[in-house]
Amino acid sequence: MTSTQNQQAAASPTAADRATLGLAAVALFVAAINLRPAIAAVSPLVDAIRADLGLSATGVALLTTIPTLAMGVCAPVAALVARRTGLHGGVNVGLLIIGLGTIARAFGHATWFQLACAFIVGTGIAIAQTLLPAVVKARFSSRPSLVTGIYTAGLGLGGAVAAGATAPLADALDSWPVALASWAVLAFAGIVLWSAAKRSLALEDAAGPRKLSTKGLAWGSATAWKITVISAGNSALYYCELAWIAPLLTNDGGRSTASAGVLLTAMISIQVVAMIAVPMLLGERKDQRLGLVVTTVMTAAGFLGFALLPGTAVWLWVLLIGIGHGGLFPLVLALPVTASRDAAHAGRISGMAFFVGYGCAAVGPLLVGLLRDTTGNFMLAFLALAVAAALMVLPILTLSPHRLSLAE
Repeated sequence: MTSTQNQQAAASPTAADRATLGLAAVALFVAAINLRPAIAAVSPLVDAIRADLGLSATGVALLTTIPTLAMGVCAPVAALVARRTGLHGGVNVGLLIIGLGTIARAFGHATWFQLACAFIVGTGIAIAQTLLPAVVKARFSSRPSLVTGIYTAGLGLGGAVAAGATAPLADALDSWPVALASWAVLAFAGIVLWSAAKRSLALEDAAGPRKLSTKGLAWGSATAWKITVISAGNSALYYCELAWIAPLLTNDGGRSTASAGVLLTAMISIQVVAMIAVPMLLGERKDQRLGLVVTTVMTAAGFLGFALLPGTAVWLWVLLIGIGHGGLFPLVLALPVTASRDAAHAGRISGMAFFVGYGCAAVGPLLVGLLRDTTGNFMLAFLALAVAAALMVLPILTLSPHRLSLAE
Protein backbone atom coordinates (compact mmCIF):
# COMPACT_ATOMS: atom_id res chain seq x y z
CA MET A 1 0.00 0.00 0.00
CA THR A 2 1.36 3.40 -0.99
CA SER A 3 1.71 6.36 1.34
CA THR A 4 -1.28 8.04 -0.32
CA GLN A 5 -3.40 4.93 0.14
CA ASN A 6 -2.40 4.77 3.81
CA GLN A 7 -3.48 8.38 4.31
CA GLN A 8 -6.80 7.72 2.57
CA ALA A 9 -7.42 4.65 4.73
CA ALA A 10 -6.66 6.61 7.86
CA ALA A 11 -8.99 9.41 6.76
CA SER A 12 -11.86 7.04 5.88
CA PRO A 13 -14.20 6.50 8.81
CA THR A 14 -14.78 2.89 9.83
CA ALA A 15 -18.18 1.40 10.61
CA ALA A 16 -17.38 1.78 14.31
CA ASP A 17 -16.51 5.44 13.79
CA ARG A 18 -19.80 6.05 12.00
CA ALA A 19 -21.75 4.23 14.73
CA THR A 20 -20.04 6.31 17.40
CA LEU A 21 -20.78 9.53 15.54
CA GLY A 22 -24.37 8.40 14.97
CA LEU A 23 -24.91 7.76 18.68
CA ALA A 24 -23.52 11.21 19.46
CA ALA A 25 -25.94 12.77 16.93
CA VAL A 26 -28.90 10.83 18.39
CA ALA A 27 -27.98 12.00 21.90
CA LEU A 28 -27.86 15.58 20.64
CA PHE A 29 -31.26 15.11 18.97
CA VAL A 30 -32.89 13.68 22.12
CA ALA A 31 -31.39 16.36 24.35
CA ALA A 32 -32.84 19.00 22.02
CA ILE A 33 -36.31 17.42 22.18
CA ASN A 34 -36.52 18.74 25.75
CA LEU A 35 -36.00 22.40 24.86
CA ARG A 36 -39.60 23.24 23.85
CA PRO A 37 -42.32 20.95 25.31
CA ALA A 38 -42.62 22.96 28.54
CA ILE A 39 -43.45 26.04 26.44
CA ALA A 40 -45.37 24.48 23.53
CA ALA A 41 -47.62 22.56 25.93
CA VAL A 42 -49.16 25.79 27.25
CA SER A 43 -50.78 26.96 24.00
CA PRO A 44 -53.39 24.15 23.64
CA LEU A 45 -54.43 24.71 27.28
CA VAL A 46 -54.81 28.50 27.12
CA ASP A 47 -58.59 28.48 27.54
CA ALA A 48 -58.49 26.04 30.48
CA ILE A 49 -55.69 27.94 32.19
CA ARG A 50 -57.40 31.32 31.72
CA ALA A 51 -60.66 29.95 33.14
CA ASP A 52 -58.98 28.19 36.08
CA LEU A 53 -56.63 31.01 37.06
CA GLY A 54 -58.81 33.94 36.02
CA LEU A 55 -56.20 35.41 33.66
CA SER A 56 -56.51 37.77 30.69
CA ALA A 57 -54.75 37.06 27.39
CA THR A 58 -51.88 39.22 28.64
CA GLY A 59 -51.70 37.27 31.90
CA VAL A 60 -51.66 33.85 30.28
CA ALA A 61 -48.93 35.09 27.92
CA LEU A 62 -46.64 35.26 30.97
CA LEU A 63 -46.49 31.45 30.97
CA THR A 64 -44.63 31.76 27.66
CA THR A 65 -42.88 35.04 28.41
CA ILE A 66 -41.38 34.02 31.77
CA PRO A 67 -39.47 30.92 30.56
CA THR A 68 -38.33 32.79 27.45
CA LEU A 69 -37.05 35.63 29.64
CA ALA A 70 -35.30 33.09 31.88
CA MET A 71 -33.66 31.57 28.80
CA GLY A 72 -32.07 34.93 28.10
CA VAL A 73 -31.27 36.13 31.60
CA CYS A 74 -29.80 32.77 32.64
CA ALA A 75 -27.81 32.08 29.45
CA PRO A 76 -24.53 33.29 31.07
CA VAL A 77 -25.08 30.71 33.83
CA ALA A 78 -24.29 28.06 31.22
CA ALA A 79 -20.71 29.31 31.07
CA LEU A 80 -20.30 28.97 34.83
CA VAL A 81 -21.81 25.47 34.82
CA ALA A 82 -19.64 24.34 31.88
CA ARG A 83 -16.48 25.60 33.54
CA ARG A 84 -17.18 23.34 36.51
CA THR A 85 -18.65 20.29 34.79
CA GLY A 86 -17.50 20.47 31.15
CA LEU A 87 -19.77 20.56 28.11
CA HIS A 88 -21.19 17.08 28.69
CA GLY A 89 -21.98 17.66 32.35
CA GLY A 90 -23.36 21.11 31.68
CA VAL A 91 -25.99 19.81 29.27
CA ASN A 92 -26.95 17.14 31.83
CA VAL A 93 -27.39 19.82 34.50
CA GLY A 94 -29.68 21.76 32.15
CA LEU A 95 -31.79 18.65 31.42
CA LEU A 96 -32.08 17.87 35.14
CA ILE A 97 -33.35 21.39 35.92
CA ILE A 98 -35.87 21.12 33.06
CA GLY A 99 -37.12 17.81 34.44
CA LEU A 100 -37.48 19.04 38.01
CA GLY A 101 -39.16 22.31 37.02
CA THR A 102 -41.57 20.48 34.72
CA ILE A 103 -42.63 17.78 37.18
CA ALA A 104 -43.17 20.41 39.89
CA ARG A 105 -46.02 21.86 37.81
CA ALA A 106 -48.26 19.02 38.97
CA PHE A 107 -48.23 20.22 42.56
CA GLY A 108 -49.93 23.62 42.38
CA HIS A 109 -52.67 25.59 40.58
CA ALA A 110 -51.69 29.04 41.86
CA THR A 111 -50.54 31.55 39.25
CA TRP A 112 -47.35 32.45 41.14
CA PHE A 113 -46.42 28.76 41.48
CA GLN A 114 -46.90 28.02 37.79
CA LEU A 115 -44.86 31.11 36.85
CA ALA A 116 -42.08 30.03 39.23
CA CYS A 117 -42.00 26.58 37.64
CA ALA A 118 -41.90 28.22 34.20
CA PHE A 119 -38.86 30.27 35.26
CA ILE A 120 -37.07 27.17 36.58
CA VAL A 121 -37.73 25.33 33.32
CA GLY A 122 -36.48 28.33 31.35
CA THR A 123 -33.26 28.30 33.40
CA GLY A 124 -32.63 24.65 32.51
CA ILE A 125 -33.35 25.33 28.85
CA ALA A 126 -30.94 28.29 28.94
CA ILE A 127 -28.09 26.12 30.22
CA ALA A 128 -28.58 23.21 27.80
CA GLN A 129 -29.42 25.36 24.79
CA THR A 130 -26.49 27.75 25.21
CA LEU A 131 -24.01 24.87 25.36
CA LEU A 132 -25.29 22.91 22.35
CA PRO A 133 -23.60 25.16 19.73
CA ALA A 134 -20.31 24.59 21.55
CA VAL A 135 -21.01 20.83 21.45
CA VAL A 136 -21.58 21.06 17.70
CA LYS A 137 -18.36 23.03 17.22
CA ALA A 138 -16.36 20.58 19.33
CA ARG A 139 -17.77 17.30 17.96
CA PHE A 140 -19.28 18.03 14.53
CA SER A 141 -17.20 20.92 13.18
CA SER A 142 -17.06 19.47 9.65
CA ARG A 143 -20.86 19.69 9.11
CA PRO A 144 -22.11 22.38 11.50
CA SER A 145 -25.23 23.45 9.59
CA LEU A 146 -26.45 19.90 8.98
CA VAL A 147 -25.92 18.80 12.59
CA THR A 148 -27.49 22.03 13.85
CA GLY A 149 -30.44 21.12 11.63
CA ILE A 150 -30.62 17.69 13.28
CA TYR A 151 -30.74 19.00 16.82
CA THR A 152 -33.08 21.81 15.78
CA ALA A 153 -35.37 19.16 14.31
CA GLY A 154 -35.34 17.52 17.74
CA LEU A 155 -36.26 20.87 19.23
CA GLY A 156 -39.13 21.22 16.77
CA LEU A 157 -40.31 17.64 17.26
CA GLY A 158 -40.53 18.16 21.01
CA GLY A 159 -42.66 21.24 20.42
CA ALA A 160 -44.88 19.45 17.88
CA VAL A 161 -45.56 16.47 20.13
CA ALA A 162 -46.31 18.70 23.12
CA ALA A 163 -48.60 20.96 21.09
CA GLY A 164 -50.57 18.01 19.74
CA ALA A 165 -50.72 15.72 22.77
CA THR A 166 -51.10 18.03 25.79
CA ALA A 167 -54.81 18.81 25.38
CA PRO A 168 -55.81 15.14 25.04
CA LEU A 169 -53.57 14.38 28.03
CA ALA A 170 -55.31 17.07 30.07
CA ASP A 171 -58.71 15.60 29.15
CA ALA A 172 -57.59 12.07 29.98
CA LEU A 173 -55.99 13.08 33.28
CA ASP A 174 -58.67 15.68 34.09
CA SER A 175 -55.89 18.10 35.10
CA TRP A 176 -53.97 20.62 33.05
CA PRO A 177 -51.13 20.94 35.64
CA VAL A 178 -50.54 17.17 35.54
CA ALA A 179 -50.62 17.25 31.74
CA LEU A 180 -47.94 19.97 31.75
CA ALA A 181 -45.88 18.00 34.28
CA SER A 182 -46.03 14.79 32.24
CA TRP A 183 -43.37 16.12 29.84
CA ALA A 184 -40.74 15.65 32.56
CA VAL A 185 -40.44 12.07 31.34
CA LEU A 186 -38.66 13.36 28.22
CA ALA A 187 -36.08 15.20 30.31
CA PHE A 188 -35.22 12.17 32.40
CA ALA A 189 -35.02 9.99 29.28
CA GLY A 190 -32.72 12.62 27.76
CA ILE A 191 -30.43 12.47 30.80
CA VAL A 192 -30.15 8.68 30.49
CA LEU A 193 -29.24 8.79 26.79
CA TRP A 194 -26.91 11.80 27.10
CA SER A 195 -25.05 10.02 29.92
CA ALA A 196 -24.88 6.75 27.96
CA ALA A 197 -23.41 8.59 24.95
CA LYS A 198 -20.63 10.27 26.94
CA ARG A 199 -17.82 8.34 25.24
CA SER A 200 -19.35 8.84 21.78
CA LEU A 201 -19.71 12.58 22.34
CA ALA A 202 -16.02 12.72 23.40
CA LEU A 203 -16.28 16.19 24.92
CA GLU A 204 -13.77 15.72 27.74
CA ASP A 205 -10.94 17.28 25.74
CA ALA A 206 -12.98 20.13 24.26
CA ALA A 207 -11.09 23.36 24.81
CA GLY A 208 -14.18 25.48 25.06
CA PRO A 209 -15.76 24.86 28.47
CA ARG A 210 -12.82 25.84 30.63
CA LYS A 211 -12.43 29.09 28.73
CA LEU A 212 -16.08 30.08 28.81
CA SER A 213 -16.98 32.88 31.19
CA THR A 214 -19.72 35.46 31.61
CA LYS A 215 -17.21 38.26 31.01
CA GLY A 216 -16.13 36.55 27.79
CA LEU A 217 -19.35 37.27 25.89
CA ALA A 218 -18.58 38.90 22.55
CA TRP A 219 -19.79 42.41 23.41
CA GLY A 220 -17.24 44.13 21.17
CA SER A 221 -18.03 42.18 18.00
CA ALA A 222 -20.25 43.84 15.40
CA THR A 223 -20.93 40.45 13.82
CA ALA A 224 -21.97 39.00 17.18
CA TRP A 225 -24.42 41.87 17.61
CA LYS A 226 -25.93 41.23 14.18
CA ILE A 227 -26.30 37.54 15.02
CA THR A 228 -27.90 38.56 18.33
CA VAL A 229 -30.45 40.82 16.58
CA ILE A 230 -31.32 38.07 14.11
CA SER A 231 -31.58 35.52 16.94
CA ALA A 232 -33.87 37.83 18.91
CA GLY A 233 -36.25 38.24 15.99
CA ASN A 234 -36.13 34.54 15.15
CA SER A 235 -36.93 33.52 18.74
CA ALA A 236 -39.65 36.13 19.25
CA LEU A 237 -41.45 34.91 16.13
CA TYR A 238 -41.15 31.29 17.23
CA TYR A 239 -42.61 31.82 20.70
CA CYS A 240 -45.39 33.96 19.29
CA GLU A 241 -46.23 31.06 16.97
CA LEU A 242 -46.33 28.59 19.83
CA ALA A 243 -48.37 30.87 22.07
CA TRP A 244 -50.82 32.54 19.71
CA ILE A 245 -51.44 30.79 16.37
CA ALA A 246 -53.87 28.30 17.93
CA PRO A 247 -55.83 31.05 19.77
CA LEU A 248 -55.86 33.15 16.56
CA LEU A 249 -57.35 30.24 14.62
CA THR A 250 -60.12 29.82 17.21
CA ASN A 251 -60.86 33.51 17.89
CA ASP A 252 -60.32 35.10 14.45
CA GLY A 253 -60.44 32.08 12.16
CA GLY A 254 -63.57 30.43 13.56
CA ARG A 255 -61.89 27.07 14.11
CA SER A 256 -62.63 24.69 16.95
CA THR A 257 -59.99 24.17 19.63
CA ALA A 258 -59.30 20.67 18.30
CA SER A 259 -58.96 21.90 14.71
CA ALA A 260 -56.63 24.73 15.76
CA GLY A 261 -54.49 22.24 17.68
CA VAL A 262 -54.25 19.98 14.64
CA LEU A 263 -53.16 22.89 12.44
CA LEU A 264 -50.54 24.02 14.97
CA THR A 265 -49.19 20.49 15.23
CA ALA A 266 -49.13 20.19 11.44
CA MET A 267 -47.22 23.48 11.15
CA ILE A 268 -44.63 22.43 13.72
CA SER A 269 -44.33 19.01 12.06
CA ILE A 270 -43.61 20.70 8.72
CA GLN A 271 -41.02 22.81 10.53
CA VAL A 272 -39.33 19.64 11.81
CA VAL A 273 -38.91 18.35 8.25
CA ALA A 274 -37.70 21.76 7.05
CA MET A 275 -35.20 21.96 9.92
CA ILE A 276 -33.34 19.01 8.39
CA ALA A 277 -34.09 19.52 4.68
CA VAL A 278 -33.23 23.22 4.37
CA PRO A 279 -29.73 22.96 5.96
CA MET A 280 -29.05 19.93 3.73
CA LEU A 281 -29.93 22.00 0.66
CA LEU A 282 -28.64 25.43 1.64
CA GLY A 283 -26.86 25.29 4.97
CA GLU A 284 -23.36 24.28 3.87
CA ARG A 285 -23.01 27.12 1.34
CA LYS A 286 -20.15 29.49 1.97
CA ASP A 287 -22.57 32.40 1.64
CA GLN A 288 -25.53 31.68 3.92
CA ARG A 289 -27.49 34.80 3.06
CA LEU A 290 -29.59 33.22 0.29
CA GLY A 291 -31.08 30.59 2.58
CA LEU A 292 -31.59 33.09 5.40
CA VAL A 293 -33.33 35.66 3.17
CA VAL A 294 -35.60 33.14 1.39
CA THR A 295 -36.80 31.54 4.61
CA THR A 296 -37.25 34.91 6.33
CA VAL A 297 -39.42 36.25 3.50
CA MET A 298 -41.55 33.07 3.55
CA THR A 299 -42.03 33.46 7.30
CA ALA A 300 -43.07 37.11 6.93
CA ALA A 301 -45.57 36.16 4.22
CA GLY A 302 -47.09 33.50 6.48
CA PHE A 303 -47.61 35.96 9.34
CA LEU A 304 -49.13 38.46 6.90
CA GLY A 305 -51.57 35.81 5.69
CA PHE A 306 -52.63 34.91 9.22
CA ALA A 307 -53.15 38.62 9.99
CA LEU A 308 -55.30 39.47 6.98
CA LEU A 309 -57.01 36.16 6.13
CA PRO A 310 -57.05 33.96 9.26
CA GLY A 311 -60.07 31.98 8.05
CA THR A 312 -59.04 31.63 4.40
CA ALA A 313 -56.24 29.61 2.76
CA VAL A 314 -55.07 28.63 6.24
CA TRP A 315 -53.03 25.70 4.96
CA LEU A 316 -51.05 28.10 2.76
CA TRP A 317 -50.05 30.19 5.79
CA VAL A 318 -49.25 26.98 7.69
CA LEU A 319 -46.99 25.84 4.86
CA LEU A 320 -45.26 29.21 4.53
CA ILE A 321 -44.40 29.41 8.23
CA GLY A 322 -43.78 25.69 8.44
CA ILE A 323 -41.22 25.63 5.62
CA GLY A 324 -40.00 29.20 6.07
CA HIS A 325 -39.48 29.36 9.81
CA GLY A 326 -38.59 25.69 10.02
CA GLY A 327 -35.73 26.34 7.60
CA LEU A 328 -34.78 29.69 9.12
CA PHE A 329 -34.38 28.39 12.66
CA PRO A 330 -31.40 26.02 12.14
CA LEU A 331 -29.69 28.48 9.81
CA VAL A 332 -29.85 31.13 12.54
CA LEU A 333 -28.73 28.72 15.26
CA ALA A 334 -25.76 27.71 13.09
CA LEU A 335 -24.51 31.30 12.81
CA PRO A 336 -22.52 31.24 16.11
CA VAL A 337 -20.85 28.03 14.90
CA THR A 338 -19.96 29.25 11.42
CA ALA A 339 -18.79 32.64 12.72
CA SER A 340 -16.52 31.17 15.42
CA ARG A 341 -13.00 29.76 15.48
CA ASP A 342 -13.50 27.13 18.22
CA ALA A 343 -15.95 25.82 20.82
CA ALA A 344 -15.08 28.59 23.28
CA HIS A 345 -15.72 31.31 20.68
CA ALA A 346 -18.98 29.62 19.62
CA GLY A 347 -20.06 29.58 23.27
CA ARG A 348 -19.28 33.29 23.66
CA ILE A 349 -21.33 34.27 20.61
CA SER A 350 -24.24 31.91 21.37
CA GLY A 351 -24.24 32.99 25.01
CA MET A 352 -24.53 36.63 23.97
CA ALA A 353 -27.21 35.81 21.37
CA PHE A 354 -29.27 33.93 23.95
CA PHE A 355 -28.65 36.41 26.79
CA VAL A 356 -29.74 39.47 24.82
CA GLY A 357 -31.87 37.76 22.17
CA TYR A 358 -34.13 35.75 24.44
CA GLY A 359 -34.50 38.64 26.84
CA CYS A 360 -35.88 40.68 23.94
CA ALA A 361 -37.83 37.74 22.51
CA ALA A 362 -39.67 37.28 25.80
CA VAL A 363 -41.49 40.54 25.12
CA GLY A 364 -42.99 39.22 21.87
CA PRO A 365 -45.76 36.94 23.22
CA LEU A 366 -46.60 39.52 25.89
CA LEU A 367 -47.02 42.30 23.30
CA VAL A 368 -49.25 40.06 21.18
CA GLY A 369 -51.41 39.45 24.25
CA LEU A 370 -51.59 43.17 25.00
CA LEU A 371 -52.59 44.00 21.41
CA ARG A 372 -55.19 41.22 21.49
CA ASP A 373 -56.70 42.60 24.70
CA THR A 374 -56.65 46.15 23.31
CA THR A 375 -58.07 45.54 19.82
CA GLY A 376 -60.18 42.45 20.41
CA ASN A 377 -58.48 40.43 17.66
CA PHE A 378 -55.04 39.36 16.46
CA MET A 379 -54.83 41.29 13.16
CA LEU A 380 -52.65 44.20 14.33
CA ALA A 381 -50.41 41.90 16.38
CA PHE A 382 -49.73 39.54 13.47
CA LEU A 383 -49.17 42.46 11.10
CA ALA A 384 -46.47 43.64 13.51
CA LEU A 385 -44.94 40.14 13.50
CA ALA A 386 -44.89 40.14 9.68
CA VAL A 387 -43.09 43.51 9.67
CA ALA A 388 -40.61 42.29 12.30
CA ALA A 389 -39.82 39.24 10.19
CA ALA A 390 -39.32 41.35 7.06
CA LEU A 391 -36.94 43.71 8.89
CA MET A 392 -34.68 40.78 9.79
CA VAL A 393 -33.54 40.76 6.17
CA LEU A 394 -31.53 43.95 6.77
CA PRO A 395 -28.93 42.52 9.20
CA ILE A 396 -28.93 39.21 7.32
CA LEU A 397 -27.76 40.92 4.13
CA THR A 398 -24.67 42.23 5.95
CA LEU A 399 -23.44 38.74 6.91
CA SER A 400 -21.14 38.22 3.95
CA PRO A 401 -18.60 35.35 4.05
CA HIS A 402 -15.83 37.96 4.21
CA ARG A 403 -17.28 39.59 7.33
CA LEU A 404 -17.85 36.22 9.00
CA SER A 405 -14.22 35.30 8.36
CA LEU A 406 -13.15 38.57 9.95
CA ALA A 407 -15.32 37.74 12.98
CA GLU A 408 -13.41 34.49 13.44
